[in-house]
Amino acid sequence: MLKSMTGFGRGEYSDENVKITVEMKSVNHRYNEVAVKMPKVLGFYESSVRNLLKKYVNRGKVDIFISYEDFTEGKTKVTYHEDVAKAYLELTKSMSESFGLENDIRVSTLARFPEVFTIDDAKEDEEELWNHIQSAVVSACEQFVKARLAEGENLGKDINEKLSFLEELVEQVKERSPQIVEEYRNRITEKVNELLGDTKVDEAVLATEIILFADKICTDEEVVRLSSHIKHMRETLQEAENIGRKLDFIAQEMNREANTILSKANDITISNIAINLKTEIEKIREQIQNIE
Repeated sequence: MLKSMTGFGRGEYSDENVKITVEMKSVNHRYNEVAVKMPKVLGFYESSVRNLLKKYVNRGKVDIFISYEDFTEGKTKVTYHEDVAKAYLELTKSMSESFGLENDIRVSTLARFPEVFTIDDAKEDEEELWNHIQSAVVSACEQFVKARLAEGENLGKDINEKLSFLEELVEQVKERSPQIVEEYRNRITEKVNELLGDTKVDEAVLATEIILFADKICTDEEVVRLSSHIKHMRETLQEAENIGRKLDFIAQEMNREANTILSKANDITISNIAINLKTEIEKIREQIQNIE
């Protein structure tokens, strides 16, 4: 489905320990540019966030904002190091045997030895914290993609309407072209008769002049190619994704044909139609700039 490069998404994860909020927005851009803003405490996860975004965004300038609230601040964690306590017991036992002293070690005494117990700030496991961040980011991305698809659908409808108008203009060119030649034939015949009076006109010379004029203003090839480009663009709009650059290329080719029609125009009606063609194609190109 057609996807716009403009979108917004929000996701959140929260429990008794943390609250993580993710907001992301994007605008059109030639390439895929991502700016991640998050607290320094989460800086370790930036690379993982960027890799995750690649699954959802292929093109556009994306800003993602991640906020983090830690409800465990001020809480402490007491850790018992059994291996340290065991080492102390073995050493005191060795001392008792070496010096013939009573080994009077009690639990209360052992607990006071350095590093048997340590007190640290309660910190969340890195993997668990990443799971929480990932949950919030995925939620924001899904909403973000949904918004892009909705906007893309509107863009598709608008472009198709403009393509229909282009087809009408192309038909006008096709209808008008033969009339120009016929009008030219009548004008040149009248002019020759006016100049030569009763003198017989060489029909072969007259036909040659008309053929040269018709060839000079002929836009059959441009009309056929322009119609083909319109059809190609409609088909491309139905493709899955990543079609923005392809559509832009097709629009450039359409504009090239419209320019040629305008340059060949020797008729005010065709000139006006060609100008309308160029104007409508430019409107389509502007819309295409918003497609991923």
